[in-house]
Amino acid sequence: MEEESLGKFYDGRLLKRLLGYLRPYRGAVFLAVACMLLDSAAQIAGPLLTKIAIDRYLAPAVPVERAVAVEGMIWICALYLGALLAQLSMQFAQSYIMARTGQSALFDLRRDTMSHLQKLDLSYYDKTPVGRLLTRVTTDADALNELFASGLVTLMGDLIMIAATLVVMFQLSPGLTLALVLSLPPITLVTIRFRRDVLKSNRRIRTAVARINAFLQEHISGMAVLQLFNREARGRADFEAVNRDHMEAYKESIIAYGWFYPAVEFISMTTVAALLAYGGYRVRDGGLSLGVLVAFFQYGLRFFRPIQDLSEKYNILVSSGAAAERVFQLLDTQPAIRGGEARVPEAEAPVEFDRVWFAYKGEDWVLRDVSFRIEPGETIAVVGHTGAGKTTLTNLLLRFYDIQKGSIRIGGRDIRELPLGELRKRFAVVLQDSFLFTGTVEDNIRLGTRGIDDGRIRAAVDQVNLSQFVQSLPEGLRHPVRERGAGLSTGQKQLISFARALAHDPSFLILDEATSSVDTETEIRIREAVDQLVKGRTSLIIAHRLSTIQRATRIFVLHKGQLRETGTHQQLLALRGIYWKLYQLQYKEQEIRS
Repeated sequence: MEEESLGKFYDGRLLKRLLGYLRPYRGAVFLAVACMLLDSAAQIAGPLLTKIAIDRYLAPAVPVERAVAVEGMIWICALYLGALLAQLSMQFAQSYIMARTGQSALFDLRRDTMSHLQKLDLSYYDKTPVGRLLTRVTTDADALNELFASGLVTLMGDLIMIAATLVVMFQLSPGLTLALVLSLPPITLVTIRFRRDVLKSNRRIRTAVARINAFLQEHISGMAVLQLFNREARGRADFEAVNRDHMEAYKESIIAYGWFYPAVEFISMTTVAALLAYGGYRVRDGGLSLGVLVAFFQYGLRFFRPIQDLSEKYNILVSSGAAAERVFQLLDTQPAIRGGEARVPEAEAPVEFDRVWFAYKGEDWVLRDVSFRIEPGETIAVVGHTGAGKTTLTNLLLRFYDIQKGSIRIGGRDIRELPLGELRKRFAVVLQDSFLFTGTVEDNIRLGTRGIDDGRIRAAVDQVNLSQFVQSLPEGLRHPVRERGAGLSTGQKQLISFARALAHDPSFLILDEATSSVDTETEIRIREAVDQLVKGRTSLIIAHRLSTIQRATRIFVLHKGQLRETGTHQQLLALRGIYWKLYQLQYKEQEIRS
C-alpha cells in the first residue's frame, strides 16, 4: 500500500489535495520559502568567505601589508558572523512559520474529518472499528502535520542546497566536483536498501498502532465486564501480543536508521578525506589554491548533510503518502443515506409504514411487509420477543438506515425526500441505555440547541421529577458530568434523558424501552413524566412495563419481523394470541407487583 500511496503522492493526486489545506496560508508558506532561500545563501557564503580570507590575507600568492591583512580579516569575520546570524534567524523563522502553518492546516483537516464523520450513516460505523477511526484522526493526521511543518519546504531547501553547492563547487574546481559526484552511486544503493527496510517497518508500525487503538477502545469501554468475569490476565496477555508487534516493528525501524546514517557518514567522510588528500597534492603542485581546498572541504560537508536529511524526508513522504490516502479515503466515503429537499410536512402529520421490508445484511429480513398508520396524537406501544424488529422501527423512522422495499411517509411525503436535519428535528428519543456526554447536566439536556432557555430546562427538570436530584448536586444544573455519565446511577441518567426529550419539545416522541433499566421506585417517578411527555404528542413506545402499555391508544405486536396483531390492551387479550402469551409470561407478573 505504501508504494501505491507514494506513487499517488509523486504523481500529484494526493499532494494536490494536501496542498489545498495549505492554500489558505500560502502567504506564510511563501515567507517560509523566502527564509529558506536566504538561509541557503548564507550557508553558501560561509566557505566563500573562508576562501577569500585564506587566498587574500592568510596565505596569499603575493604578500600584502599587515595593516591591509588585518583590516581585510576584520571585514571577513564581520561578514562571516553576519552570515551565521542570518542562518540562525532564517532557520528559526522558517521553522516557526511552518510549524504554525502546519498546525493550522492540521486543524482544518481534523475539523473536516470530524464534520464528515458526523455525516456518515450508522451502517458505516457498524462495519468500521472505532479504534481505526481514532487512528485516522490522530496518528495519521500527525503524520501529515510532520509533512506540513518540516517536510515540503525543508525538502525543497535540501534540494536547492545540494544544487547550489554543486554549482559553486564546480566553479571552484571542476575536477574535484566530478570526483565528489562519484560517491553518489554507493550512497544511492545504501538509500535504496534503507528505503525497502523503512517501508516494511512503517507498514508494521501503522498496522500495530491501529490494532492498539482498537484494542484499547474496546477493552476500556468493556472494563466492567472484563473485571466481572476476571479476564484481566487474559486482557493483559492479549494486549501484550499487540504491543509486542508494535515494539518489534519499531525495532526494525531503529535498526534501519541505525545502520543507514553511519553508512552514509562513512562514505561521505571517506570521500571528503580522499578529496582532501588529492587536493593537497594539487595545492603543493600549484594547481589549486589553499583557500579553494579549504572552501571545497567545507562545501563537501554541506553537500552530504542534506543527502542524509533527504532520507529522513523520504520517510516523512512515505508515512504522509500512506496516511493521506487513508484520511482522504475516509473523507471520500459517501454517506449511504442522503436527505432530500422536499418541504417538511406540518408538525401534526400522520406516520405511515407501507409494505416495508428491511434487512441489515443481504436478505436476512428483520421486517417483512410491515404496514401501519399512526395518527397525530396517538400513543402506540410496540411489543414482541427479542429480535422481532421493535427497535428497527425507530431506526428506520429516523433514517439511520434505509429500507429495501416499501415506503415510510410523514404527512404523505416519503421520508427519503425530506432533509435529514429537518426530519430528525421532529423526534426526541429516550433509549434504554442513556448516553451522556462530558460537560454539565445542563449541557446534556440542552445538547447545544439554541432557543432552549434556562427556564425551559428548569421546567423540564421539574416535570420529570429530577429537581430533587439536581438540588442535591453541589453545582446544580452546572454540575460536571464525566464521560458517559460515570458516577451517576442508571435511573439518574435516564431521568436526564427524559428531561432532554421534554426540553426539546418534539412533535413525535420515541421511548425505546426507556424504563426497563430502572427500579420500581424510579419508574413511579418517571410514570408521571411519561404522561407529561406524551400529552399532545404522537408517541411510539417500545414497551417493557405494563403500565405504559395499558395507557397506549393502540398496541402493535411484532413477531419474526411481521406485524401480527393490532389493538388495545383488552382487545388483544381477548384474541388470546401472541400478545396474550406475552402477557402471561411477563406482563401479568409486573401487574401483580404494581
